[in-house]
Amino acid sequence: MALPDGIKSHQVRPHLTHAALSVPAHLRRSLTWDRGREMAEHALFTTDTAMPVYFCNRRSPWQRGTNENTNGLLRQYLAKNRDLRELSQSDLDAIATELNNRPRRVHDFRSSTEVYADLCGQVDALIV
Repeated sequence: MALPDGIKSHQVRPHLTHAALSVPAHLRRSLTWDRGREMAEHALFTTDTAMPVYFCNRRSPWQRGTNENTNGLLRQYLAKNRDLRELSQSDLDAIATELNNRPRRVHDFRSSTEVYADLCGQVDALIV
């Protein structure tokens, strides 16, 4: 998602909160983040979402395995120093859709979209 207001913590938190609250409640258990300044308002985020935020240790990329893998996949579409302001939300959505529909070995060669749909569907089955 584009951050039209900027990348400072008070500008990021409302967008991150909105995105987190769009995820079904049973999947919103915690958030792991690197040590960026954009999460300076993590306590307010936790208050708003009931999701604790955990921070990775410095120089410990194994604590962010999925994030590191996703960064590598994103480099196939976006050069490291590319100005993302050149891209529209539609461009970003197209990249996200392609990545989310890509089969992954960790998901037994199912896509993230398929796994997410199954997780959401299981709750519907439990509610009935």
